[in-house]
Amino acid sequence: MTLPLYGTASQSAGFSSDKARSVLRLRSVDSAAERHVADFALAGTPDDVRRAIVADWPSILVVSDGSIDVPGTFTGRLVVVPSKYDYLADGDVIGFDHASRKFRTLYRRNSAHNSFLVTERCNNYCLMCSQPPKDVDDRWILSEIKESLPLIDRATRALTFTGGETLSDWKDFTGVLKECRDRLPATAIQVLTNGRAFSDSRIVDAWKDIGHPNLMAAIPVYASVDHVHDHVVQTKGAFDETILGILKLKDRGQRVEIRVVLHALTAPIVEDTGRWIARNLPFVDHVALMGLENTGFAVANDAMLWMDPVDYGDGLARAVDHLSAAGVNVSVYNLPKCVLPKSVWPHALQSISDWKNGFVEECDRCEAKTTCSGFFTTGRPRFSRGVRAITSEQELS
Repeated sequence: MTLPLYGTASQSAGFSSDKARSVLRLRSVDSAAERHVADFALAGTPDDVRRAIVADWPSILVVSDGSIDVPGTFTGRLVVVPSKYDYLADGDVIGFDHASRKFRTLYRRNSAHNSFLVTERCNNYCLMCSQPPKDVDDRWILSEIKESLPLIDRATRALTFTGGETLSDWKDFTGVLKECRDRLPATAIQVLTNGRAFSDSRIVDAWKDIGHPNLMAAIPVYASVDHVHDHVVQTKGAFDETILGILKLKDRGQRVEIRVVLHALTAPIVEDTGRWIARNLPFVDHVALMGLENTGFAVANDAMLWMDPVDYGDGLARAVDHLSAAGVNVSVYNLPKCVLPKSVWPHALQSISDWKNGFVEECDRCEAKTTCSGFFTTGRPRFSRGVRAITSEQELS
């Protein structure tokens, strides 16, 4: 089941007309933590609402399908959201639009899979893009992220920034990453980017100057030859800019992950791609060979892109072998173990974000379920003919 991260509040009141949006942090009614102006008491029942008012909370968010009546003496901010958002908990952060009452869950304190969308703009137009680009002025999102960062738990282990192309407004965005350096120095920060911006030395230098101790640029390289990569991203010359960007980053001692999304255009040549990376870019910090999320453009291009993982498993295994032999740290993402050769299993990780991760009935009796990626629940999921429960000790060995 996909966790709903977007929605519309049924009620709201008390918000200033001076600004269009607010960032809210949720706190349990009984929280003894120092209150921030963004903090809202999180209530689920009328009794919770009464206790919040007695505790002098100036702002309350209620998770309920019913209409909420508050005493006329309460003049603070109020938001009521449907009960399907009952996963919201102490420390979570949401963005709220005053006029439309639309909200987005920006951060969940108890989740290991937190990501911020930076922009929907992009200078690539990938055939399988899960977040199809839009030519819109959405620079307000960076302001929302800046407002959110002081509210995030400093013990957060990892945070991802995604897009669109995250470096579309690179000066403002590197400023956001400096905020992460100052406020979340112990958090692993991963930035998904097509890498082309790093062909500009000014941007690479600005990236290096961020100085976060655990910052990683995750960059796609879809093939070892330029015309295949350029076709996948629908941009001539993208391959050359991307590779130049990777080289400049590593020349300045920055951490880089290469990502290869596997589908009918890239999976048949994944062995060649793995061998090429092992020979030419063995100094990258990580390589992720990734199953396709069948959402966004991937649904529209399904006939062009779908390939059963069973049919490219041998090539994938050889790609892993080439990379491992070169000393490159390699992982396989988004593919269940049952469709992979056994030699790949040690590299296959639970990589799908918890809010869009699920299993099929066959998985209920599988002994590898607790260490398996499972499946995406977003878009129009496609399932391999090789899906089966792993039950014997022989298969698990």
